[in-house]
Parts: sequence; C-alpha cells; structure tokens
Amino acid sequence: MSTSNQINTDTREYAVVLYGSTSFVGQITAHYLSEFLSENNDAKATWAIAGRDEDKLKKLQSEISGSDSTQKVDIIIANSNDDASLDKMTKQTQVIISTVGPYLKYGEPLIKSCSANGTDYVDLTGEAIFIKDMMDKYEDAAKQSGARIVNSCGFDSIPSDLGVYFTQQQAQDKFDDVCSIIHMRVKAAKGGLSGGTIASMATIFEEVGEDKSRRKQVTNPYLLNTDDDAPNTRQYNVSKPEYDDKHKRWLAPFVMASINTRIVHRSNQLSDYEYGRDFKYDEAMWMKDGIKGQMTSYALSAGLMGFAASMMFKPSRELLSKHVLPKSGSGPSKSEQDNGYFDIRFFGETAKNEHISTKVTGDKDPGYGSTSRMLAQSALCLAQDISKESVEGGFWTPASAMGEHLIKRLEEHSGLSFEVVDS
Repeated sequence: MSTSNQINTDTREYAVVLYGSTSFVGQITAHYLSEFLSENNDAKATWAIAGRDEDKLKKLQSEISGSDSTQKVDIIIANSNDDASLDKMTKQTQVIISTVGPYLKYGEPLIKSCSANGTDYVDLTGEAIFIKDMMDKYEDAAKQSGARIVNSCGFDSIPSDLGVYFTQQQAQDKFDDVCSIIHMRVKAAKGGLSGGTIASMATIFEEVGEDKSRRKQVTNPYLLNTDDDAPNTRQYNVSKPEYDDKHKRWLAPFVMASINTRIVHRSNQLSDYEYGRDFKYDEAMWMKDGIKGQMTSYALSAGLMGFAASMMFKPSRELLSKHVLPKSGSGPSKSEQDNGYFDIRFFGETAKNEHISTKVTGDKDPGYGSTSRMLAQSALCLAQDISKESVEGGFWTPASAMGEHLIKRLEEHSGLSFEVVDS
C-alpha cells in the first residue's frame, strides 16, 4: 500500500501522550516514563499526561516533576465522551498510550480518533472481542491515515507474543526451521490484580452472558485473524487439570490464555504465516508434582470456573464486585510491585521433532510493575524506532509491529530477559 495518503505526524508537538494517566496503572506508567526519560539522555522525547480530571492531573504532574520545573510535563484535558477533545489530543502527538478500561466500555472513541488522525496507539487490553470490534470498524481508516494500532502491550500479551517470536527466531537459527508446536507454561509469577483488571474481566463476562454471538467469538482461536482463508487447525486448550508427563508437573488453566493465544495467531498471520499455517500454540500454568500440585491444580481450575460462571450473571456479578473483588483504582502496593516477578517457559518442536526451550522473565509484578514498563517502551519504540515506511497503518501486534526492536528495549530498560534454556 502506498504511504502517500498517510498523515505526517513527525512535526507534532509530542512524541507520546499518556491518556488515562491518573488511573492505577496510568500513574505507575507516568512515574516510569518520567524517570526513564530524565535518566537516559539518548532517549529524549516530549510527552504529556492526559485525562478528564484536571485536579488529579495537576497532582500527578507535581509528583513526577518534583522540584525541577524545567522538567514539568504538560497536561492535556480530554474525555472519552467528548470527540472534539480526543481529536484535539490525538492531533498533537505521534503516539497515544491508553490505560482507560474496561476498553469495551470506554475504548472505542479514542481508537476512532487515532485511526482518523494518523496517530499511533498502544494499550494494555486483554479483551479480544474489543480488538475484534475495533479492527472490523477502523482498520480501513487506520491504513489510510497511517495510524499503527497495537493492542495488548502489557502482560497481556507481550511475554507470550514476543516469547513465541523469540523462540521461532532461535529455532530458525538453530534448525533452519520454525516450530510447528509451542507450549507456553507459566513456571512462576508473583503479583496482584487491580480493580481495573477485574472490571475488564467483568465486562467480558457480561457481554458473553448477554450475547450468544459473543460466546462463539470467545471460543474461536483465530478470532483476530482477518484473512479470508484463516487456518482451521484444531488448537488445544488446557481447560482443566492435567498431568505433564514430560516435565513431571500438574497443569492448570491460565486465565490470560484466551487473549494471548489470539494475539500470537494474529502475529502469525501478519508475518505471512511464518510460523506455518498449521502452527499450534497453547498456554497453561505449571503446578508442582505430587498430591500438592494436583490439589492446587484442581482448586485453581474450580476457582476459575466458578468465577467465570458467577460473573456471567448480573446478581452474582454485582455481589462479587461490591463485596469481594478489588475496587477500580486499587491494586498492589509499590513494595508488592517491586517484589513481584514472572518466569514463563516456551517449549518448541519442529516438524522434524527438533526441540528448543526458551524463557521470558520479568523482575517486577507482572500486571503493573512490568506492564507499565512494557507499555511505555512500546510507545517509545513506535515513536522512535519503527518508521511509517517499514510498518504502515493498520492493526498490529507487538511482535509483528516491533519485534527485535522491542525485545532490545525491554531487555535494556524494562527488566525483561529473553533466553534459550535447556529443555
């Protein structure tokens, strides 16, 4: 596609605008961006914080600027209910970071604005049906304007998407072939859920509970593949406790598999099926061996099933939201974020039965400490490393849009590591 009709954003006032910056993860991201840009002289970028509450924005501005008034970050007032304010904001920047969820409820106006105005966009949504809706409505506009829309740039789904990308690159180097099958296993993770994450999950279950067509969407492993001839390879889903004979561990369902697997399969499509049209991918959590691991696996599986069932019905959903689950705007403490971590393993196998194992690790709480860094670096990567000529407008994934460039940034600046390990 020719880029002649794409909007030139190079001369805009800001490289990055953080929208929803006073949300729980937005504040963490704002502090990280401020520290990163002030401490790295070669990473200079003009940026601003944005949202609807001027008082909260000024408080955040004061916190991240400190005593150095020359570093005071600008404020932009914008509201998802005011299209004109969104257009004014998106026309001022190269990239928008959105932390305003649940995205099914609040996300569309900003994507519409970015798509119309040629503005690149990143978010941390784990809502696959939201991404599908937005692609159906705005991909043509994004392609015409040059806007690169990259969803799921947090723990959903960067470790999975870039982990598979990295594993396939290593398999190519080692075997001159790609893996036809990759199993992802969460070996260890420590971190808490915020009220915003719970609100997003509640919104998805509400949609699924009220609309039968949504149920069909959420069970489709190729939901985000938009080509006319999408693969139909049967994908395995770890939906109940089972035993992993090879690694001598019990497996339990991984709650984020429903978004991560869809992102990975879309990355495969966007790379012209570099992984193969019959590529298989699944995710699960590792438990320990023996009775303890078995019991933990069954308990976790039952808990997830019970939670999903409860959230699909309005009375039980409201009861849980009011009395049990974290409230929106809340989340793990700074200490909990700093002491969190994750260790995710990938086990790849080529068609010739050659095997490779890799891991992706992070040194912060996965949902917030690490996610805020992944999100910020994704935005900076689009603004500074990925030209509009090399990646044109449209809906992309982290791996397909940024690949090696983003891996390099995450390893250097975000506490992530990508490594080949012994099987």
